[in-house]
Amino acid sequence: MHAVTVSPKFQVVIPRSVRDNMHLTPGQKMQVVEYRGRVEFIPERDISELRGFVKGINTHFEREADRV
Repeated sequence: MHAVTVSPKFQVVIPRSVRDNMHLTPGQKMQVVEYRGRVEFIPERDISELRGFVKGINTHFEREADRV
């Protein structure tokens, strides 16, 4: 876990190791979520990066008899 300091302008620097591991780039947009007393940053990804992320998922399931 890394500690960061909030600047007088309410800015923080994301540690280099986190930026590198998450492949963050300058100017990249992030969603900011306040959740249960903490702040979470979720990087927005290009839709093309999502291609194939569910490859191999099992889509077969049993339907209820009264459903079409």
